[in-house]
Amino acid sequence: MLIGGLVFGLAGLLALVSFMPPLAGRLRVPYSVLLAVVGFLLGLIINVHGWAPPVMSDFLDSLQHFEVSSETFLLVFLPVLLFETALAMNVRRLIDDLGPILMMAIVAVVVSTIAVGYVLDAVSSYGLVVCLMLGAIVATTDPVAVVGIFREVGAPKRLNTLVEGEALFNDAASISLYSVLLAVLLNGGEVSARAVVSTFLISFLGGGLAGFFMGRLACWLVMWLRGWPAAEITLTVAFAYLTFYLSEHYLHVSGVVATVIAGLVIGSNGRTRMSPTTFEQLRGAWGEFGFWANSLIFVFAAMLIPHMMADVTWYEVVLVALLFIVALAARAVMVFGVLPLLGRTRFGTRVSRSYRVVIAWGGLRGAVSLALALAVTEQRYVPYEARQFIAVATTSFVLMTLFINGMTLRPLIRRLRLDQLLPIDRTLRNQVLVMALSDLQEKTDDLADREHIGQEVRARIHSVFDASLASVADAQVRQLSHDERVTVGLVMMAAREEEMCVDVLKARIVDWRMAESLLSRAERVGDAVRNGGLAGFESAVAADLHYSLAFRTALRMYYLFGFQGWLARVLANRFMGLMSKRSAAQRLIQFAQTEIRPLLGADATETIIAAHRRRLVQIEGALQTMNLQYPAFASWLQEAYLGRMARSLERLHYRDMLSQFLISSEVYADLIKQIEQRWRRVDKVPALDIAMSASDLIKRVPLFEGLSAESLRAIGKLLKPRLALPDQRIRIQVGRTRAMYFVASGAVSLPLPDGTTAELGTGEFFGEIALLSGEDFATEATSLGYSRLLRLLARDFDALLERDAALREKIEKVARERLRALEVWQEFQSGKRQFEPLPTWQAGDENSGDSNDGGPLPASEPVASPSALAEPMASTDIRATGA
Repeated sequence: MLIGGLVFGLAGLLALVSFMPPLAGRLRVPYSVLLAVVGFLLGLIINVHGWAPPVMSDFLDSLQHFEVSSETFLLVFLPVLLFETALAMNVRRLIDDLGPILMMAIVAVVVSTIAVGYVLDAVSSYGLVVCLMLGAIVATTDPVAVVGIFREVGAPKRLNTLVEGEALFNDAASISLYSVLLAVLLNGGEVSARAVVSTFLISFLGGGLAGFFMGRLACWLVMWLRGWPAAEITLTVAFAYLTFYLSEHYLHVSGVVATVIAGLVIGSNGRTRMSPTTFEQLRGAWGEFGFWANSLIFVFAAMLIPHMMADVTWYEVVLVALLFIVALAARAVMVFGVLPLLGRTRFGTRVSRSYRVVIAWGGLRGAVSLALALAVTEQRYVPYEARQFIAVATTSFVLMTLFINGMTLRPLIRRLRLDQLLPIDRTLRNQVLVMALSDLQEKTDDLADREHIGQEVRARIHSVFDASLASVADAQVRQLSHDERVTVGLVMMAAREEEMCVDVLKARIVDWRMAESLLSRAERVGDAVRNGGLAGFESAVAADLHYSLAFRTALRMYYLFGFQGWLARVLANRFMGLMSKRSAAQRLIQFAQTEIRPLLGADATETIIAAHRRRLVQIEGALQTMNLQYPAFASWLQEAYLGRMARSLERLHYRDMLSQFLISSEVYADLIKQIEQRWRRVDKVPALDIAMSASDLIKRVPLFEGLSAESLRAIGKLLKPRLALPDQRIRIQVGRTRAMYFVASGAVSLPLPDGTTAELGTGEFFGEIALLSGEDFATEATSLGYSRLLRLLARDFDALLERDAALREKIEKVARERLRALEVWQEFQSGKRQFEPLPTWQAGDENSGDSNDGGPLPASEPVASPSALAEPMASTDIRATGA
């Protein structure tokens, strides 16, 4: 076929399918059904087109010579369809319902294949392998028609996610089973359940790993192309095909699963790796690619129907009817029997009965089933009778699902009332309508005054507003309980926070890594609100302020191997993340006051604002602790934030001037270039100096002042730096040994036997009593901030004291005083003594090396607890070091 004829045929088909969506809407039939009808009609007339005018005759002639093979379907169209659907999926919604989705995509496919295979084998002579292969071919579902109906009638998003998610993954299960059974049929062997399961698992899991790697690789490469939207979008097209082909032909795993996972990874990470404008263009471009691929694949597949149905017999018609009943029954068993049981376990989520009805009836088949059947007809080593039966049965089955299930799905959704808003959403809609129409009425009157429009015209416009307002009850919002309004408001706030994360990335306030982290955490807060309301929000906020897995891992690596670089980076990221969250929390409170209050009322809004203020207090507390410990980095963060905001505002100002034609595009480009040069320094993140080397920390402990350089080096080899996080417990018992600690900076709280606590700051130490006497004065301490400590294990304690007599005397003096306080308190508790004059002792005298805030205690002051001696040892600079 000449290239010109090929181009002419494709262009004509694209022009034809362009009119199908509006025509399907007017005829109120599913888009896929209309495509199948058009393709079927084209398949009938391309062989008898002598009657047609020259142009149409040439067009039909070009279609007649199209060589559409199964490889064309699977290698050209399928990767685009899979990638486009995965790219548009909400990954978090998909993960929430992953249990039922995988059950329907994998277990249901296997059950349907087995049911169809054994039933048809019992009533036909084609053999078990052929019947099982047919079962695998017709087990794959096509979501295009169903999703189109869902969008038309406004079906719930979760139902859409369940159907699309099933279709994404069951193609892999069906194709894997089909490949194994085809190999068995060609080799003449027997079906081995073990071989089928092992092959499927390797193909499925291997495809998932390959797709994840390819998706991450694409996201990394996109960073190199940032700023070149056409190149970024082209790269995603290349990766869709490369992922599918490399997985199938080189890795021998499922290309379907690999392409789906790659699309999900790029869809979830691409919005932060690409500029927001580019990602919107990417979504639009892939929507167009998906429309082309879906339309052409349906038309091409339907054009083959007349040929594949040419030799159908009544016997095959009866078998097709039986196939339809068995496949539908098997699907119903899974949906109404297994799916509810899965929902009662921790692996699944509950799916309502109305959803299950639509899922069971909405399992339409489409182009993938026809492509697999076409692939069987191309296998010359498969018996002709088997090829003919599979072709006829698959084609008939696809047509039955499209015309029976597809045509009745819309009435079924309406019968189940799934096209209607939930009561909460309906009430909120009415409240929004009342507010919007009232505001628009006032603005319309102002416009009429300015334009000198007459009263008669105004009255007609007013009648439109009045009629709409009359249909809405004024007190609709009062039907919601207080808790329901709070939950609705918190969901709005969570959605607004997610949008704010994208906005700060668009304005380049944060980089893509930070935006990705903030967006992920905001989505988790939103999920918690939807599932648990206000209580879910509170728990999610507390979890959000916990240290991440990367932070804990970096801290563990520092403890084990002394790696400071990673720990410094995660500390800096936490610092910047807290700054961004504080800014977001402040703006959300303003958003609630201005936007949420008119919708949900003052009471619910005050509850929402109070919850966010509590969150802000927690963020401020965590941030203040870091500000005190790392003031230089905190100052840079504030400077960078303000500078980036100024840069964003300057860029928006010039863009507005460009849109109003106040400046030319050349002047705009030059101004933007100057902006980048002017604010370049705010993008350079300085390293966070955590100063955690032993030599640096020793200098901060007054106890070691006056020691020689040689002694300090020797001590540095014995003391191990430790970073204690706020509220972290510091144990005296370390494995089978004990340890004492020196506070180089920060502060710790030490529990005392009487139930009180003593705060020890910079220069203090604890744990020495356990090493000197074997008695536990305290078993653990609690860090009051980011405290930098020096740990000395028991095996090194004696070596340190033997090396320096003066140091030994200082430590033993403090230990004796603390032990004396413990003995006095124990005697007091036992009733032997009521009051005991304290020995005159000052923790901060020149021999102890410790500071003292309050001077010596009065000799006449009675002993109430050991804290009377422990508390004066607190450093004067506890507040300045992050307590």
